[in-house]
Amino acid sequence: MARQRTRQGRQVGRSLLAVAAILAGVLLGGAAPASAHAVLTGSDPREGAVLQTAPKQITVSFNESVVLAEDSVRVLDPDSRPVTAGDPEHADGKADTARVPLTGGLKKGTYSVSWRVLSEDSHAVSGAFTFSIGAPSQFGAGTAAEPAVDPVVDLLYGIGRYLAYAGLALLIGLAVFALVCWPGATPLVHGPFRAGWWALALSTVVLLIVRGPYASGAGVAGVFDPQLLLSTTKSRPGIALLARLALLLLLALLLRRAPFERGADRRTAVAGVLLAVGLVGTWAPAEHASAGIQVPVAVVSSMLHLLAMAVWLGGLTALLIALYRAPAGDRLPPAAVARFSRLALASVTVLAATGVYQSWRGLGSWEAFTTPYGRTLALKTGAVVLMLMAASYSRHWTQQLRHVPRPEREPVTVGGGQSPPPGPTDGPTRGPADQPGTGSDPHEPGSEECRRGLRRSVLAEAVIGVVVLMLTTVLTGSQPGRAAAASAAALGRPSLTLTVIPFDTGAPGGRGKVQITLEPGRVGRNVVEATTYGPDGSLIAVPELRLTLTQSEQDVGPLDAELADQRGYWGSDTLNLPFAGTWTMRATVRVSDTDQVTVEKSVKITS
Repeated sequence: MARQRTRQGRQVGRSLLAVAAILAGVLLGGAAPASAHAVLTGSDPREGAVLQTAPKQITVSFNESVVLAEDSVRVLDPDSRPVTAGDPEHADGKADTARVPLTGGLKKGTYSVSWRVLSEDSHAVSGAFTFSIGAPSQFGAGTAAEPAVDPVVDLLYGIGRYLAYAGLALLIGLAVFALVCWPGATPLVHGPFRAGWWALALSTVVLLIVRGPYASGAGVAGVFDPQLLLSTTKSRPGIALLARLALLLLLALLLRRAPFERGADRRTAVAGVLLAVGLVGTWAPAEHASAGIQVPVAVVSSMLHLLAMAVWLGGLTALLIALYRAPAGDRLPPAAVARFSRLALASVTVLAATGVYQSWRGLGSWEAFTTPYGRTLALKTGAVVLMLMAASYSRHWTQQLRHVPRPEREPVTVGGGQSPPPGPTDGPTRGPADQPGTGSDPHEPGSEECRRGLRRSVLAEAVIGVVVLMLTTVLTGSQPGRAAAASAAALGRPSLTLTVIPFDTGAPGGRGKVQITLEPGRVGRNVVEATTYGPDGSLIAVPELRLTLTQSEQDVGPLDAELADQRGYWGSDTLNLPFAGTWTMRATVRVSDTDQVTVEKSVKITS
């Protein structure tokens, strides 16, 4: 019978894995673009643009609403001096934009723009780009974006998140184990339960203090700024953290009136469940579930995922404590281990279902596995698989412990005959815990061996669980794969293609270069702008400039861009490119009535 149950369990497990794999393939294959971190979608001026006149303001646009700070957009001139003339604000009231005015009298050269905003899910993101006035500087300004969060602040914030996860797991998991699996564990887990409460409370205070510098981009000294703390208490993540502290206080009062013990009444148990759900709900406002697609479903999925994680990992901790610290006369009964085994299986099922959904929502495509978020998710998945392998050994030892056969007693002879079985007056009556086959007698052969094996496998589960919590903390602070893939796609498919072709007519003063931009540089209609420079890098005017593009592989072209003189540059908006691939761009430059030259260069057009 035991073998049949094991075989059936394995078949169910294989079926669940197959269903999960099919769901993952369908969901990841049919995902729609969406993200939880803000992604830059455009700017005015465009990245890499060369302007003939200085702009009066800089505008950046994102794919979702963003929160602005005092220095969300910074602009530096070619000498790395700031040239902004005010604080950034949303352009025309649009929450997905940021605009900052510039000072007058801007000189020629390359300017760098750096931006830093808070996404809808309260995570900070940053980036940078450049544009030029007149002509690019000989030594262009750097475009490296500063870190969105100060490294020390980011470290403190990460530690706070990790301790919060650990404290939540101890609170919920230990309580569920003691109330559902083994009430006798209450004295053993009371101390770790209090430690979990303090860990969650103190980590929440740390997160509340560090949130201000995290959101504003200030350094670690910002933790002492009362204005930042005040602004945090008015923000959505700050309100969630204050609510968490209030719930923890209510939990402490509840336990003081009705101690954490077997005799807790039904009303106390219901109040405890509501408090646990409330605590889990305080994570959503500051995590990926609060933004992107299907927010209501994502919030519920995130809460279920956290609850299942807490029941499993916290319960493992309780089981480990019971196996190592239970008094010799009050051994952990095999029935309690079996109950936790069933509870853990239910938790794993919830984790698998919600994990598949959250993976689809965070990744969006198989290609997103190459992003940092995707790689971290793959590591977490591998760690969870290792936990399941260790759990399978635990289930094996649990089954062995429950079915350890008790040896038959040696018959005792009295006067040459067999003694009769003990009656009511001959000795103590054996209760259910002492019946053969229960494995509850610590002196039975094989019982202690099973317990040692169970201790080792549960310890392995708990150690891997610590790693899973660490990877979960990293995931919650990482840019989701959808956003990273969208950002990479934007970089791989720039808003314009810049091409510079040198020319030399052979006549005096007939040397220079022509700079050509195609926007967006993809299949379809493109805007073309062409500017000519002399040998010293200064702008020059030419009487005629013609541009054609040819695609030899498809035998298309030459397509005339039909450039027109725009008084300072040549341009058109009628060029239509029908195919992706490598095109040959030919520019015919005439510098005088008799001197002209045709030069060419390859340019790649994306789909």
